[in-house]
Amino acid sequence: MLEEEETEMDLKKTTIQTFQRKKEHGEKIAMLTAYDYPIANLLDAAGIDGILIGDSLGQVVQGGGDTLAVTVDDIIYHAKAVRRGAEQCLIVGDMPFMSYQASDEDGLHNAGRIMKEGGCHAVKLEGAGRFCGLIEKLVESGIPVMGHLGLTPQSIHIFGGYHVRGKIAEEAKKLYEQAKSLEDAGCFAVVLECIPREIAAEITHNLAIPTIGIGAGPDCDGQILVINDLVNLYPGFCPKFVRRYADVGGIIQEAVSKYIEDVRSSSFPADAESFSMKPSELEKAVEFLNSKREKMEKKG
Repeated sequence: MLEEEETEMDLKKTTIQTFQRKKEHGEKIAMLTAYDYPIANLLDAAGIDGILIGDSLGQVVQGGGDTLAVTVDDIIYHAKAVRRGAEQCLIVGDMPFMSYQASDEDGLHNAGRIMKEGGCHAVKLEGAGRFCGLIEKLVESGIPVMGHLGLTPQSIHIFGGYHVRGKIAEEAKKLYEQAKSLEDAGCFAVVLECIPREIAAEITHNLAIPTIGIGAGPDCDGQILVINDLVNLYPGFCPKFVRRYADVGGIIQEAVSKYIEDVRSSSFPADAESFSMKPSELEKAVEFLNSKREKMEKKG
């Protein structure tokens, strides 16, 4: 009986095989990037397919200007929180800047930490080329890998800014070849960020593994956004590819303004938010406190 219950529970969980089945059946994959327990819990309950603990936390959570300062320990910390909140969806941890670029040994070690300590089901890393060898080693070691092409934020200083990639034919051709190389290396999916929709559609059509788009048009096998962008929790610039589904930031500001007003006017807390004693117990307490005060006054 227990084995049957466990099997039924396992079938509800989203895995890399679930992603592949969705690709084969033409079902879209919905992912979001998140960083903490309460949000992960809500996303999981809503039925999200996957959560990425992205190195975007360097900007969205830590308030930095880019993703480069994020560490493996940062990813693990937030992954643990997300893992506690999400029981059904696939959890992917980002490999931050310089956690794998120096050597394959570094990559294996740090990916292993993200899986073991963070509780992730897979890791994501940016780029192709020389990293394909590392990807093969990770997969051989039992670590599923999600690739990432197009606008790769860890290469921001190479690109000179956050620009759309693949707008000229030669660059588009390179993106296609890189995507095929990631598939051949063993990636179970590839994120395509900020590339023309036409190129994303061609890559998606020619890959056997799923593509997850962010600013790459509607023809990818799935989509991913940062939850803070989705619900307007990250103030300031809103990328072209983001759709605001709620103004949670506005709701929070309005609630806090009302709270401040109520505190300053002494209307919060009211009787409903306060605790009281039985009159008999209050009388004893007051008598005790009065005696203490009298003793202190005599000493003074």
